[in-house]
Amino acid sequence: MVSEADCLFCRIVAKEIPARIVHETDRTLAFRDVNPQAPTHVLVVPKDHYPTAAALAAADDGLTDEVIRAAHEVAEQEGIVESGYRLVFNTGPGAGQTVFHVHGHVLGGRGLNWPPG
Repeated sequence: MVSEADCLFCRIVAKEIPARIVHETDRTLAFRDVNPQAPTHVLVVPKDHYPTAAALAAADDGLTDEVIRAAHEVAEQEGIVESGYRLVFNTGPGAGQTVFHVHGHVLGGRGLNWPPG
């Protein structure tokens, strides 16, 4: 696992690496994904470092709720609540997690039905 000092998202939270921030609370930060998979693709992270969604849930301090609330606020701000949006947490390398600082992907702005067609 990557240490907090080397964590890309910890460095974004610390404002050491620039990001297009769209929402911020005392304990969360939301910024645009650099490789968007939908017209709206925003990452929502807790400011504290937890490597996975499982680690965040185990912390049991209400922060999971705050991350999800922030994701919904981003969806409202982006105007995608009525049309629908997807909130995705990849947990572990087998699920496609590549940055080991828990983050929710807020995706919307086009049809995301599955299976396609």
